[in-house]
Amino acid sequence: MELAKDVPSLVSPSSFGRWRSKLGVFHKHSRVSAKRERSRDRVGSSVVVMTMSGIRNRKESLVIHASSTGAAEVETAVAERPGLAVFKVLAGTPAPLGATACNGGVNFAICSSSASAVTLCLFTLSDLKANRVTEQISLDPLFNKTGDMWHVFVQGEFRDMLYGYKFDGKFSPEEGHSFDYSRILLDPYAKAVISRGDYGVLGPGGDCWPQMAGMIPISDDEFDWEGDLPLNYAQKDLIIYEMHVRGFTRHDSSRTDSPGTYLGAANKLDHLKELGVNCIELMPCQEFNELEYFSYNSILGENKLNFWGYSTVNYFSPMIRYSSAGMNNCGLDAINEFKTLVREAHKKGIEVLLDVVFNHTAEGNENGPILSFRGIDNSTYYMLAPKGESYNYSGCGNTFNCNHPTVRQFIVDCLRYWVTEMHVDGFRFDLASIMTRSSSLWDPVNVYGNPIEGDPFTTGTPLGSPPLIDMMSNDPILSKVKLIAEAWDAGGLYQVGDFPHWSIWSEWNGQYRDTVRQFIKGTDGFSGAFAQCLCGSPNLYQGGGRKPWHSINFVCAHDGFTLADLVTYNNKYNLSNGEDNRDGENHNLSWNCGEEGEFASITVRRLRKRQTRNFFLCLMVSQGVPMIYMGDEYGHTKGGNNNTYCHDNYLNYFRWDRKEESSSDFYRFCRLMTKFRQECESLGLDDFPTAERLQWHGHQPGMPDWSKTSRFVAFSMMDAVKGEIYVAFNTSHLPVTIMLPDRPGYRWEPLVDTGKPTPYDFLSDDLPDRAIAVKQYAHFLNSNLYPMLSYSSIILMLHPADA
Repeated sequence: MELAKDVPSLVSPSSFGRWRSKLGVFHKHSRVSAKRERSRDRVGSSVVVMTMSGIRNRKESLVIHASSTGAAEVETAVAERPGLAVFKVLAGTPAPLGATACNGGVNFAICSSSASAVTLCLFTLSDLKANRVTEQISLDPLFNKTGDMWHVFVQGEFRDMLYGYKFDGKFSPEEGHSFDYSRILLDPYAKAVISRGDYGVLGPGGDCWPQMAGMIPISDDEFDWEGDLPLNYAQKDLIIYEMHVRGFTRHDSSRTDSPGTYLGAANKLDHLKELGVNCIELMPCQEFNELEYFSYNSILGENKLNFWGYSTVNYFSPMIRYSSAGMNNCGLDAINEFKTLVREAHKKGIEVLLDVVFNHTAEGNENGPILSFRGIDNSTYYMLAPKGESYNYSGCGNTFNCNHPTVRQFIVDCLRYWVTEMHVDGFRFDLASIMTRSSSLWDPVNVYGNPIEGDPFTTGTPLGSPPLIDMMSNDPILSKVKLIAEAWDAGGLYQVGDFPHWSIWSEWNGQYRDTVRQFIKGTDGFSGAFAQCLCGSPNLYQGGGRKPWHSINFVCAHDGFTLADLVTYNNKYNLSNGEDNRDGENHNLSWNCGEEGEFASITVRRLRKRQTRNFFLCLMVSQGVPMIYMGDEYGHTKGGNNNTYCHDNYLNYFRWDRKEESSSDFYRFCRLMTKFRQECESLGLDDFPTAERLQWHGHQPGMPDWSKTSRFVAFSMMDAVKGEIYVAFNTSHLPVTIMLPDRPGYRWEPLVDTGKPTPYDFLSDDLPDRAIAVKQYAHFLNSNLYPMLSYSSIILMLHPADA
């Protein structure tokens, strides 16, 4: 709506805010024009009459009375055409951002520092599918803008309606601006995104990117949390399970009513409870487009998809196509399905973490699609070079401008929403080192928002005290949940052990993964580094004031070989990705145990079984927080593919049939090992172990060998619950007989020996012939000796000697 420049002069300054807040206009598709006439009323006060036209044969007039006392009153006369929806439009408020239901309507607020005009677009679901706008409301910068915040309050019935925005302004990529009024953009604060309802199914006309719109909330949206409260586990007590929501139950063998969904995952939580997991880390399930890489893969005879989801479209919205409800209720049902997963996990004593991707978005580089952030405020949301090109510290085309004041507030708002509204227990931050880089300075303010002279911060420079990390670490909500950094990025910034932490942040310990892989496969020169890993990596964390539980220990994750493939392949086999085997990591630190591939001799297969048990045992006896990758507990294979990001198929699906087949084999071993860890007070310490509790050994008690050729590491640990435990790893190609510490009045008894066949690899109390198995080694144990096969590990327990 356009107003004559002298209209505000008819209203006193003291009443201007009141007059603006009462302003009402009606819109239908077209912009509104205003005709002003000046006259005198009966009492001598000025009157402004504005005639609204161009709204589908409706004629509306807005009359503003400015009395001699300065008070302003607004009257609106409306002539409606029957059958058309009518919304009353008021100025609205700049906070909170997003769409907020209140007082019989919805307040819409969005931030853009450089837009010259903004239009709110409203859709019915049918109109969205037909690619047409139901209502358009043009925001007036005089009445609908406060600072950089554009806002409007619309009264009316919004059930089953959606919204988006159009932004006008300069289109000058070399100056950092990408405004295009023809595009309808997603609100970054939208709580659900609607475009396609079915996973992997193209939109109308075969469109991979049909028009998207946000859900408009209504005031009576409520979810029954059934009294759900945070579990608040101490981080030292966690056993984390990295899970893909769709992959967990998509395979037919899951036998769930809603495979591949939040509800499907909720129906299978008993498996994780049985395994001993008390925390799941969900791979990305904020809205992304799985059709982003859609193309025919001739090798597999199917289309490539973005299966992993590390390419976020909207950060507030749960992935709609991970719900059985799809677009029902304009996304509200999908939100409630996600909440159901969290609620049911908490009921079973399992915390829920989200893997979030604040390092880049799906909009790609300067040549990518304009979906949301780029069209709203490109130079604010992305790190841009002086000529408008995108910095690419993420390796995915663009880099989110995390330490810009507007962007860091957006990230904090988003994380708070997932904690308070969705009840998640924490976050793992993908390529978190990007969040420590300085922002691009498109205006004369530094990363702290103060005026500066010159450019003391080069864009992307690592900061010692990054404003975003500072905000999160001191936030009254976020500082109380789990915050886990993947402390590196694609730009070469590696911060494992050095991530700015405020004694709150923990890290994916990539050095643990690499060292353990090297030592277990028998590489010389890693015995001392391996011992550090067993102690929680004090070489990385103790000097900075952190504790063992700041280390998230893992051997395998979604990115790389599975545990079974780690001992089966020396080389990657990624041809099925359609990239000529060029993608994926080339240095996997794997060992095929003598023969490449799954089809191998009995001797090699036996060795592989020992090695997978060695890795898992190491994970469970190390100080720090262990993380298991989905499927490793039964030996899932991806056929040597170490980068299955694009496969919506058996490579990434949890095979429930194979889990059942292996229930008496490796799965049994994993389940018993996690239980053992949870029972031991000494395997999840608050601080790094000292000599008062831990003693190192070699082939002889108290004589560890830290030489470069050593392939043997052993330790004994005092445990308040179990008494004393003895753990040893022999990663040599030769067997060895070791001498055990002498404990007068006590005897050592085997509990775990990965060199033994199932079920004797773990002598659980319920094993029928357990006593016979123990007696088989009595002649060694009576002499304080124990024989170990090559590439094997053991756990012995100290018991009182027989009278």
